Amino acid sequence: MEEEDYRGDIEEFQKCPKEMKNNNDLLNITRKELVSEIHEAYLRAGADMVETNTFNGTWISQADYGLEAYAYRMNFEAARLARIAADRVTKDPTCDGRWRLVAGAVGPTNRTASVSPKVEDPAFRNVTYTELIDAYTEQIMGLVNGGSHIILIETIFDSLNARAAIFAYEEFFKNSGLKKLPLIISGTIIDAAGRTLSGQNVEAFFISMSNANPFCIGLNCALGADQMFPFLQRLSAIAHTNVHAYPNAGLPNAMGGYDETPENFAANAKWFCTEGLINMIGGCCGTTPDYTAAVWQAIKTVPRREIPQRSNKMHLSGMQEFIFKDHIPFINVGERCNISGSAKFKKLIKNDKYDDAIAIAKEQVENGAQILDFNLDDGLIDGKKAMTKFVRLALADPDIAKVPIMIDSSKFEVIEAGLQNCQGKCVVNSISLKEGEDNFRQ
Repeated sequence: MEEEDYRGDIEEFQKCPKEMKNNNDLLNITRKELVSEIHEAYLRAGADMVETNTFNGTWISQADYGLEAYAYRMNFEAARLARIAADRVTKDPTCDGRWRLVAGAVGPTNRTASVSPKVEDPAFRNVTYTELIDAYTEQIMGLVNGGSHIILIETIFDSLNARAAIFAYEEFFKNSGLKKLPLIISGTIIDAAGRTLSGQNVEAFFISMSNANPFCIGLNCALGADQMFPFLQRLSAIAHTNVHAYPNAGLPNAMGGYDETPENFAANAKWFCTEGLINMIGGCCGTTPDYTAAVWQAIKTVPRREIPQRSNKMHLSGMQEFIFKDHIPFINVGERCNISGSAKFKKLIKNDKYDDAIAIAKEQVENGAQILDFNLDDGLIDGKKAMTKFVRLALADPDIAKVPIMIDSSKFEVIEAGLQNCQGKCVVNSISLKEGEDNFRQ
């Protein structure tokens, strides 16, 4: 499709000054029949579920096109179009009678809350946690009102973005009074080391997402099925919930296409199933309806994965997992990044010598600290501002970021500032009930 296809024959898009080509979410408004036809093709090929066409369906991503104001409409229409296709196939007597479902796709946005886009300024962010919550809330509202059966937070390259999406999901259903839809979470591993773009390994990613209690968690995109296999093994071993995979049709070739055939893709999909790794399988980039049909034929008689019993051990994470185990006699918490306990650290923060303060955190990890305590409470310091800056700078260092963080403050706003900048699962310290139980719980 070309520029005019994206703009369609709708007058309001004819005057948009920016190029619209490749803004696929806009097609939910300008080429509705095409979007619904594509969904229906996958459903008739054997898919039980299709995602809405909303990968860039937030005002944050649509800012590239100057279409921030259309984000809700794009999501509502996307869910409606997918639902039309799903209901049509569900009711078709020539099909097999399975209930076809719509997953409202919540994409990662084109910005990351954990990583600075400026090499010279590691504390800079071009998006905040609260901005992400705002964008995701609007998207989820559109997806729900349009008729989605499921919310799917997908292609996660930064767990902090995903945590904002989870918060938006929880708050939307709490505030709307609507029945909560099932939640599926899907991360993306970008390299052979098995890490997300923001640096987490598979186990740390799962732990960061676990508070959401998703119906299903898994991996998609970036890798072909054979490259994804070892990381799926690790996820399946730790996840006490359903697990899924929807890999690409191999790795992209020099022309940006995909060379793996439907038959090879289906064989790999069956491999995941026979090894007992997954409960749901699908396809991402490069997988046409032919791939869906091949996968359905290959796996429809294979038993699903047995879900392991949930561990009662405490699970924490930074870029790496930290799981309390019986052979660990005590946990070594580094407390030198604490204004209340270190005169040296206090002086550095007051004098804005953050690089030297970060060195203290790094030294503690090198000396065996398994968790790092950050406390910046002082009457002469803006604790919220200092906590935000210190956490961002500290977690820009991979040697520090690998361990879980203990956010330590007697002020709720400072605790929030710390948590809103940590992609891992943290410990919170020094909170009290002095402001009342309701505020404590909130």
